Order: sequence, then C-alpha cells, then structure tokens
Amino acid sequence: MTNEYRHIPVLLDECLQGLELSPGKTYVDATLGGAGHSLAAAKLIGPTGHLIGIDQDQVALDAATARLSALPDDVRPEIDVLYGNFGKLDELLLEAEVPSIDAILFDIGVSSVQIDTPSRGFSFKESGPLDMRMDPSKHTITAAEIINTKNATDLARIIRQYSDEKWASRIAEFIVKGREKEPITESEQLVDIIKAAVPASARRSGGHPAKRTFQALRIEVNAELDMLRAGLEAAIRWLAPGGRIAVISYHSLEDRIVKDCFKDYAQGCTCPPDLPVCVCGNKPILKQITRKPIVPNADEIARNPRSRSAKLRIAQRLDELT
Repeated sequence: MTNEYRHIPVLLDECLQGLELSPGKTYVDATLGGAGHSLAAAKLIGPTGHLIGIDQDQVALDAATARLSALPDDVRPEIDVLYGNFGKLDELLLEAEVPSIDAILFDIGVSSVQIDTPSRGFSFKESGPLDMRMDPSKHTITAAEIINTKNATDLARIIRQYSDEKWASRIAEFIVKGREKEPITESEQLVDIIKAAVPASARRSGGHPAKRTFQALRIEVNAELDMLRAGLEAAIRWLAPGGRIAVISYHSLEDRIVKDCFKDYAQGCTCPPDLPVCVCGNKPILKQITRKPIVPNADEIARNPRSRSAKLRIAQRLDELT
C-alpha cells in the first residue's frame, strides 16, 4: 500500500514530440494522474501557456497540484486542475473557460497507485475489498455488487466482452457457486475462485489467471469504454485547427476504439465508390499522424514493466472550427 502518488509517465518523449507543444499553447491532460506528463509539458508551453489537468481521483489531483505549483515562475504556465472524468470533457472545458485547445493527452487505464492500494480493490495480487471504483463519489456500483448479483450468463458476457477471457463461462459458473456459500467481497476470495475455475494447464502460461477477469470488472464498474468514446469525440470538437490529440491505451478494446474513432474522423466522403461526384458532403476532420501505434522500446519496458502493453496513437485536427 502507498500513500504517495508515484507515477512514471509512459512514452513521455513520444507524447511530447507528437503533440508539438510550444510556448503559449493550451494543453489538456485528460488523465492527470501524478502529473508525470504534465510536468514535462508545462516546461514546453511555459508561462504564456495554459495547462488544464483533469482527473477523477482526488489523491492524484492533490499530488499533481502540489507538483505543478512548485514549478519556477519563469516556467509555470497558467494552471487549472479540475476534478472529473474525461467522459464529461465538454462540461470540464466550459468550466475552464477556454475557446479551444491546442493539444490533449489521454493516458487510459488504472494508475499504478490505484493498483498498489489494496483498499481500492483493483489488484489481484493484494487482498482488499472488491471495490474498483475510480471515483467512489460518482460511481455507486462496486465490483462486489456485480459479482454477487449478476447471473452466470451476464457475468460470462462481461468477462468475455471486456477481456477476451477464454474461460469466461467457467469462471462465471464458479463465481455463482462460490457465492452460494458466502458473499464474495474480497479480492482474495475472487482470485481463489478464478484459480479453481481455470484448468491447471491453462494457468502455466499467459500471466496471472485473474488478470483478465479483474480488468473486465474494472471496465464494467467504471463504464470505461463509453467514457472513452465520449471523451475522444469531445476532444476532437475542442481542438483548434492544427491541434493534436494523443491517446495511450493498454489493451485491445481501448486501442480499437481509438483507432476506429481516428479513422472515422479522417475518412471524409462516405459515398459509394461508383458515384461520379460526392453527395454526402462529409469532409475529413482529422489527419492520422500515426498509422500504426507507437509502442515502448525495450529500455522503457525494463524501467517500467507496466508500460509493456502501451500503444500511442496521435491525430491532428484539419478543419476550421464552426
């Protein structure tokens, strides 16, 4: 368990280069965390710039505010630190009173501190209550409630849909049987059930057998994929012409949403190819800067093993705001 909000920024240099930050720009960190990316970004946009940091974790906001405030006067930009989820980006940027933004970064997923704090219930390696709410003040349903109330069919669907877990149905069946004896309220209980459900031969490879199920529950509790879609679309609306959006994702479901979103906004005309002229009137809004995602190199993975699955995609706004 940790009381200090530590954060190792993933793909830091690649993000800063891809966002093309420079003095005077307005930069949004939609997942502020411990301000690892923002501390470096602040030095690039400087005292004439505007940094807006957003997070739904108050511990992260407190730590980030202290670190950003400690920047020297000749470096520190105007800073707004906002409490909320990037899925509500429209409301948050209205609160910040900015006409548009020049760059925005999304570093998706659970932070190291959230994982390492047993009381948050995210970790399958530590014993703690099955909570998994990123923002307990806004989310009311916990992982324990899902585990103890959903039927086997719904549990299997959640686990399979959000993690591609091969043994989803079997895990769901074992959960339902297990809760008949006593409510499943602790992460250790759930881990033991998953280990019993996954055959020994399958546990010998592919990492911890509970990893995918815990991921699926976290996504369900926090409606992460819906929030991601909403946040991306809002960010694109707020980008100034030439502004850039960068997104770091950590599993295939997130990356697919980012990839499809960028592709859709970069497509333009959707008319059938056999039409001689365009009648839809759609124009591309984004230019995809990264056709393939940027991934960490071996040195970064060695320094920060949790960066192993990271994928960075970057796009640029093309059209003028209307």
